[in-house]
Amino acid sequence: MAHAYEITILIPDPEEMMFVTGMNDQNIDRIEREFGVKVISRGAELRISGDPAAVARVSDLVAAMRGISTRDEELRKPALERLIGDAKERPVVAPEELREHIATTTTGKRIQPQSANQRRYVEAIKGNDLVFAIGVAGTGKSYLAVAMGVQALRERRVNRLILTRPAVEAGERLGFLPGDLREKVDPYLRPLYDALYDLMPPERSARAMERGEIEVAPLAYMRGRTLNEAFIILDEAQNTTPAQMKMFLTRLGYGSQAVVTGDVTQIDLEHGQPSGLLVARGVLEGVEGISFVDFDERDVIRHELVARIVRAYERHEKGRGAT
Repeated sequence: MAHAYEITILIPDPEEMMFVTGMNDQNIDRIEREFGVKVISRGAELRISGDPAAVARVSDLVAAMRGISTRDEELRKPALERLIGDAKERPVVAPEELREHIATTTTGKRIQPQSANQRRYVEAIKGNDLVFAIGVAGTGKSYLAVAMGVQALRERRVNRLILTRPAVEAGERLGFLPGDLREKVDPYLRPLYDALYDLMPPERSARAMERGEIEVAPLAYMRGRTLNEAFIILDEAQNTTPAQMKMFLTRLGYGSQAVVTGDVTQIDLEHGQPSGLLVARGVLEGVEGISFVDFDERDVIRHELVARIVRAYERHEKGRGAT
């Protein structure tokens, strides 16, 4: 009798795969008994088939197991027991929801589009080499891009994940901040680190950074490079100058794709200096292979108060412009 649903999870790291499958596949045997699914491990592939809801639960479980695979042995066993229990109690997931699944956090939370624009965004990233996401804060522009990038790296569709943003001063001067250059620019990159650590355990991401598979760096570090077989995210792009934006876009190499995110209501450039994001939209909109996705307050997925704050500020700005 054919199974109703099947997915394949790619786990390139042999140690990670060993933790998921268990010694002599003992974890696989237990998962099959607990959830009534069929699990096959072949090389870097883990195939799970069976009832769609059970497959969804096991997919979440595997993602959560990968999140704890770097912990000490005495911590892993009780954590694994808890994860199995949590997965068994999870609500039934419809097959159509499975198709929207992008990635899973280190705590086992499934990352899925939460609005029509977010779905358009995910599909645009899947279908284009260059995507611009423009909209207000809290709409998931950066987070979804990082999720897609981490997944592309895990599935070895790219060799590197590069996260970058301009280190534009917003209220305080870099020169007055304590520390060396890295310590000065790290606060500007912190949102990218936060998203990365939510999707990949810090120990694993640290190893990937040491191997050069993940790079988090200020935009200035991109100059003069050609980025091949990479998933590249330029965050806070509203704070690029037109020259910086052109420099970044021309770094795109063979087998690479880029996602550019920005909020044009939060431009911190010096007064009168044009935003590279706005200029790029005027120059590139309609070019084949490039997609623009716009977000608004309806896509805000933070606290519900954030959407109301955004609307209030928009009304205020419109009222000021009318006087």
